[in-house]
Amino acid sequence: MGEDAEPGYDRMSTSKIKRKGGLRATSFIYALVALENMGFVANMVSLVLYFSRKMYFDLANSANTLTNLMGSTFLLSIVGGFISDTYINRFHTCLIFGTIEVAALAMMTIQAHSSSLLPLPCGKANCRLEGGTAVYFYASLCLLALGVGGVRGALPALGADQFDAKDPKEAKGLASYFNWLLLSTVTGATVGVTVIVWVATNKNNQNWWKGFVITTVGAFVGFIFLAVGKPFYRLQIPRDSPLIRIAQVIVVAIKNRRLSHPESPSELYEVNDKDPESTAKIAHTEQFRWLDKAAILPQNTEPSEWKVCTVTQVEEVKVLIRMLPIIASTIIMNTCMAQLQTFSVQQGYRMDGYLGSFLVPAASIPVIPLLFMVILIPIYDRVFVPFARKFTKHPSGITQLQRVGVGLVLSALSMSIAALVEVKRRHQSLKNPLKPISLFWLSFQYGVFGIADMFTLVGLLEFFYKEAPAGMKSLSTSFTWISLSFGYFLSSVLVDAINSVTKSITPSKQGWLHGLDLDRNNLNLFYWFLAILSVLNFFHYLYWAIWYKYKKDSGDNVVVKDGNPVPHSISGVPFLKAAEAEDDVSKATTVDETSGRN
Repeated sequence: MGEDAEPGYDRMSTSKIKRKGGLRATSFIYALVALENMGFVANMVSLVLYFSRKMYFDLANSANTLTNLMGSTFLLSIVGGFISDTYINRFHTCLIFGTIEVAALAMMTIQAHSSSLLPLPCGKANCRLEGGTAVYFYASLCLLALGVGGVRGALPALGADQFDAKDPKEAKGLASYFNWLLLSTVTGATVGVTVIVWVATNKNNQNWWKGFVITTVGAFVGFIFLAVGKPFYRLQIPRDSPLIRIAQVIVVAIKNRRLSHPESPSELYEVNDKDPESTAKIAHTEQFRWLDKAAILPQNTEPSEWKVCTVTQVEEVKVLIRMLPIIASTIIMNTCMAQLQTFSVQQGYRMDGYLGSFLVPAASIPVIPLLFMVILIPIYDRVFVPFARKFTKHPSGITQLQRVGVGLVLSALSMSIAALVEVKRRHQSLKNPLKPISLFWLSFQYGVFGIADMFTLVGLLEFFYKEAPAGMKSLSTSFTWISLSFGYFLSSVLVDAINSVTKSITPSKQGWLHGLDLDRNNLNLFYWFLAILSVLNFFHYLYWAIWYKYKKDSGDNVVVKDGNPVPHSISGVPFLKAAEAEDDVSKATTVDETSGRN
């Protein structure tokens, strides 16, 4: 890297780096996100019907197949995140996994179009796929999960790399980037759940292959846009494996477990490396002190890997550990979201879908919250954030964890509304099956959850990107998708568990979610169960959000007043402050004071 180059970027001068990135670069990423999510979200909300109408799965099996697919997809995002942090830059990672995604969509198109690759009705409530049909079906789903997951593990961080968080002007652009990323997602999704879903499900579910064709072409064109934008991107150089850095800290801390903690954190090992490619220093914190032993250099020992770690390396591991409770406490919300893509779609199939003379597909009802979000996201970004910024002094208006908390509250409200709507739907269906209630009753639960998702998804993406150590941006951002993944898997577990438990205790000896007939089920009770679980989960999240200590980069965490350093917070909000300076000043400035100590 040249002498004037900035840390982490491909070899080029600072002036060239400044000419790259920004809104011009991210516009290509927004185009990909819109086109790719056009098909992905359409599949999320409609594949449950494809599984039940074309693959002849029953209600629970259709729901579980979709949630397992979504769970695997988001779990595999960690693969894309790890590869783009360690081996290949984020741009090339997106293109490689994008190719896999397009190939998988093409395979699904071929199967939906070819009668020889589709199963025949078996005359039972739930049919089992066999032979070549099963192999082809599950192979295409596995490739789809790998491709989509890999792209999601690298793409958000690629866009965020186009902004320098240390530049005040670009820091505001970074805060807006995640909002506009979501706007691109919902804009594409709006087209997907209307046009693509209608094309796929009309004519008695005989046009699924046409919907898959549109999805495939849209994704292919999206990745062409991504490739065309390469000259405008700031591309980060992959660093050392984050897993090795984590392992080194744990191993050395165990080796040094019998050593005593130094009297002052200033005695811990750190290097004064002026190399522009070196990792930015992170200030010492008091949490998880047992890990500090990895930064103790034993007497008569030369510093080397696997013998001693720097304070910064230790703090990177602490940051990741602090993130774990945040990931865990957002899983329940994503379990709730899974219901809107499975059981709520099945509800809509039993409701009156006519808008005048036009029959609205049940899977298209999420267009209502999507339209709300298309309107609300620009208002949030251009009106609320600047207004809140005047009071909080925070670039994003409110902290990322505050934003997530709002979303968790709204998700509990959404499940409560879903339970009430299901009671009304079933009552009317049993009273007069020929006059069901309108499909648009579902818009209330979808609308509230859409707003919840607007707060939580963006909050998590921004939180994990900003808090991540420099060499783990993609891997950390993929934690958002891991939370989604566990939410989908938990949904499958809960459906099976609820069915098993309620089957043994109900007088009818039937589970709440058994069979295909929603009128004979107790879906409303399942929704109430999730609502109560969501309320309890919010208080669980609240505890960890208050406990969390935001990362402090050395040199950025203190200000000088009358010649003495004093703690500095980047937020004036008393609830969940963005950087509450509760530690002693000497702890906050450890790294700067002791650079070069061996």
